[in-house]
Amino acid sequence: MNAPHLHGAEGDETVPTWGGAQASEADRARIAELEAENADVKDRMLRLAADMENLRRRTEREIKDARQFAVANFARDMLSVSDNLDRALQALPEGAREGGDAGFTALVEGVEMTGRSMLSAMERHGVKKLEPLNQRFDPNFHQAMFEVPNPDLPANTVVQVVQEGYAIGERVLRPALVGVSKGGPKAAAPAVGPDTKPGVPDESTKDA
Repeated sequence: MNAPHLHGAEGDETVPTWGGAQASEADRARIAELEAENADVKDRMLRLAADMENLRRRTEREIKDARQFAVANFARDMLSVSDNLDRALQALPEGAREGGDAGFTALVEGVEMTGRSMLSAMERHGVKKLEPLNQRFDPNFHQAMFEVPNPDLPANTVVQVVQEGYAIGERVLRPALVGVSKGGPKAAAPAVGPDTKPGVPDESTKDA
């Protein structure tokens, strides 16, 4: 079958054209090619979007960590100051506050207020006081100083806090110095979430 001819005005020149079946086959091939290109572009865009989202999350996490831990060294120094304030109060003879004059009482109250204000300021910057008492001993946040025989308690239960410990975020700032039970049944692992750390206060459990 001969392809149809398109005659020019003078009738001396012809231009071949495609028939219907040939045109349809060429169109399908071109459509398939464009669909393949479109799928490739779409896949690249999805990969790029996923990479950008991962970069955004990683950047946010790094910024959060930088802000959260920037005060760590300063907070440790402030904890030493807070410890000294506590030692000063503990060194007072029994009954000294009640037997002292108004000026002495005001001084003691000022020291106590300063200590509370300091801890409150650190809490606003992410520093949390550990609460290990009666919790399972966690070597990541607690440091055992001695053992207390007690068959009525699960072994490795914190029964005494010698020195308060603190954490900033999920990182220990200063481990709590504790005494732990010995001789009781093995402590069962508590049912906690993946982000919950033993002895670390949970914001959701605090009073509003």
